[in-house]
Amino acid sequence: MPFRTLIIWFALLLIAVVNGGFREILLVPHIGVEAGHAVSSITLSAGIVLLTWLTLSWIGPASAREAWLIGLAWLVMTLVFEFGFGHYLRGQPWRVLLEDYNLLKGRIWLLVLLTTAVAPWAVWVRRD
Repeated sequence: MPFRTLIIWFALLLIAVVNGGFREILLVPHIGVEAGHAVSSITLSAGIVLLTWLTLSWIGPASAREAWLIGLAWLVMTLVFEFGFGHYLRGQPWRVLLEDYNLLKGRIWLLVLLTTAVAPWAVWVRRD
Protein backbone atom coordinates (compact mmCIF):
# COMPACT_ATOMS: atom_id res chain seq x y z
CA MET A 1 0.00 0.00 0.00
CA PRO A 2 2.73 2.61 0.73
CA PHE A 3 4.19 2.27 -2.77
CA ARG A 4 0.77 2.70 -4.38
CA THR A 5 0.09 5.69 -2.14
CA LEU A 6 3.32 7.26 -3.42
CA ILE A 7 2.51 6.50 -7.06
CA ILE A 8 -0.87 8.19 -6.78
CA TRP A 9 0.69 11.16 -5.01
CA PHE A 10 2.98 11.60 -8.04
CA ALA A 11 -0.13 11.52 -10.22
CA LEU A 12 -1.64 14.20 -7.97
CA LEU A 13 1.54 16.22 -8.43
CA LEU A 14 1.17 15.93 -12.20
CA ILE A 15 -2.44 17.09 -11.98
CA ALA A 16 -1.31 20.06 -9.86
CA VAL A 17 1.35 21.04 -12.41
CA VAL A 18 -1.12 20.84 -15.31
CA ASN A 19 -3.67 22.78 -13.25
CA GLY A 20 -1.07 25.46 -12.50
CA GLY A 21 -0.25 25.78 -16.19
CA PHE A 22 -3.96 26.09 -16.98
CA ARG A 23 -4.21 28.82 -14.34
CA GLU A 24 -1.27 30.83 -15.62
CA ILE A 25 -1.97 30.44 -19.35
CA LEU A 26 -5.75 30.68 -19.45
CA LEU A 27 -7.27 31.85 -16.19
CA VAL A 28 -5.03 34.65 -14.97
CA PRO A 29 -4.97 36.58 -18.27
CA HIS A 30 -8.78 36.47 -18.48
CA ILE A 31 -9.99 36.77 -14.89
CA GLY A 32 -6.99 38.10 -12.96
CA VAL A 33 -4.55 36.73 -10.42
CA GLU A 34 -6.78 36.44 -7.37
CA ALA A 35 -9.77 34.93 -9.17
CA GLY A 36 -7.43 32.69 -11.15
CA HIS A 37 -5.93 31.30 -7.96
CA ALA A 38 -9.37 30.72 -6.46
CA VAL A 39 -10.71 28.90 -9.52
CA SER A 40 -7.47 26.93 -9.77
CA SER A 41 -7.74 25.83 -6.13
CA ILE A 42 -11.28 24.60 -6.74
CA THR A 43 -10.40 22.74 -9.95
CA LEU A 44 -7.36 21.15 -8.32
CA SER A 45 -9.48 20.05 -5.36
CA ALA A 46 -11.96 18.48 -7.78
CA GLY A 47 -9.10 16.72 -9.55
CA ILE A 48 -7.82 15.35 -6.25
CA VAL A 49 -11.25 13.95 -5.36
CA LEU A 50 -11.69 12.45 -8.84
CA LEU A 51 -8.29 10.75 -8.86
CA THR A 52 -8.86 9.49 -5.33
CA TRP A 53 -12.24 8.09 -6.34
CA LEU A 54 -10.69 6.32 -9.33
CA THR A 55 -7.68 4.88 -7.52
CA LEU A 56 -8.45 4.31 -3.85
CA SER A 57 -9.55 0.72 -4.33
CA TRP A 58 -6.25 0.08 -6.14
CA ILE A 59 -4.30 1.61 -3.25
CA GLY A 60 -6.24 -0.71 -0.98
CA PRO A 61 -6.80 0.76 2.47
CA ALA A 62 -8.40 -1.85 4.71
CA SER A 63 -10.00 0.64 7.10
CA ALA A 64 -11.02 4.24 7.55
CA ARG A 65 -7.87 4.69 9.64
CA GLU A 66 -5.68 3.54 6.77
CA ALA A 67 -7.54 5.89 4.41
CA TRP A 68 -6.81 8.76 6.84
CA LEU A 69 -3.16 7.77 6.91
CA ILE A 70 -3.02 7.91 3.11
CA GLY A 71 -4.47 11.42 3.16
CA LEU A 72 -2.05 12.54 5.85
CA ALA A 73 0.86 11.06 3.91
CA TRP A 74 -0.26 12.93 0.79
CA LEU A 75 -0.57 16.13 2.82
CA VAL A 76 2.92 15.82 4.30
CA MET A 77 4.46 15.01 0.91
CA THR A 78 2.64 17.97 -0.63
CA LEU A 79 3.87 20.40 2.01
CA VAL A 80 7.43 19.07 1.87
CA PHE A 81 7.39 19.37 -1.92
CA GLU A 82 5.75 22.80 -1.93
CA PHE A 83 8.14 24.38 0.52
CA GLY A 84 11.23 22.32 -0.34
CA PHE A 85 10.94 22.76 -4.10
CA GLY A 86 9.64 26.31 -3.87
CA HIS A 87 12.22 27.64 -1.45
CA TYR A 88 15.32 25.54 -1.91
CA LEU A 89 15.16 24.74 -5.63
CA ARG A 90 13.27 27.73 -7.07
CA GLY A 91 14.66 30.22 -4.56
CA GLN A 92 11.25 31.63 -3.60
CA PRO A 93 11.27 33.67 -0.39
CA TRP A 94 9.17 32.26 2.44
CA ARG A 95 6.80 35.26 2.34
CA VAL A 96 6.01 34.53 -1.34
CA LEU A 97 5.34 30.87 -0.58
CA LEU A 98 3.07 31.80 2.31
CA GLU A 99 0.95 34.18 0.19
CA ASP A 100 -1.18 31.22 -0.94
CA TYR A 101 -2.25 30.78 2.69
CA ASN A 102 -3.59 34.33 3.04
CA LEU A 103 -7.36 33.91 3.20
CA LEU A 104 -7.75 37.69 3.56
CA LYS A 105 -6.37 38.06 0.03
CA GLY A 106 -8.80 35.48 -1.31
CA ARG A 107 -6.25 32.68 -1.47
CA ILE A 108 -7.96 29.40 -0.74
CA TRP A 109 -5.00 27.05 -1.14
CA LEU A 110 -5.94 25.64 2.26
CA LEU A 111 -8.93 24.05 0.49
CA VAL A 112 -6.50 22.04 -1.64
CA LEU A 113 -4.57 20.90 1.42
CA LEU A 114 -7.75 19.98 3.27
CA THR A 115 -9.02 18.07 0.24
CA THR A 116 -5.70 16.26 -0.09
CA ALA A 117 -5.86 15.13 3.53
CA VAL A 118 -9.55 14.20 3.65
CA ALA A 119 -10.26 12.76 0.17
CA PRO A 120 -9.05 9.19 0.82
CA TRP A 121 -11.11 8.91 3.99
CA ALA A 122 -14.18 10.52 2.40
CA VAL A 123 -14.01 8.23 -0.62
CA TRP A 124 -13.46 5.18 1.59
CA VAL A 125 -16.46 6.04 3.77
CA ARG A 126 -18.63 6.74 0.74
CA ARG A 127 -17.70 3.44 -0.90
CA ASP A 128 -18.00 1.35 2.26
